[in-house]
Amino acid sequence: MGFRSKNYCTVWEVESISDTNTKARISASRKNKQTGEYETDFSGFVNFVGTAAAKKALGLKEKDRIRLGDVDVTTKYDKEKKVTYTNYKIFSFETQDEIDGVTNNTEEPAQTSTVGDGEVDDSRLPF
Repeated sequence: MGFRSKNYCTVWEVESISDTNTKARISASRKNKQTGEYETDFSGFVNFVGTAAAKKALGLKEKDRIRLGDVDVTTKYDKEKKVTYTNYKIFSFETQDEIDGVTNNTEEPAQTSTVGDGEVDDSRLPF
């Protein structure tokens, strides 16, 4: 599968670079149907770019699973060094808890009204 949108990856390291950039080492594997063994399709360092993605990535721990959202790959060639640099960027992603529908919200649930006899309770109106 490699490095692409909607692919699942495992997080191995996370390091803050700035408020808008978090560096991490991730990997993606797939199961070989013939041998039953997992084979690594992608392994490398990536940058979580943007305030929201960088901040969210700081909460990741070793062996956390994520699903990639918006991603980009760029290359830059340095003529003097004669080297090509490849940069992997992640702009959005989902954690396993978000995928499973688990929320860590500790706020009280919103109050709900019950259907009454058709009379409006105006004691809560601001006017």
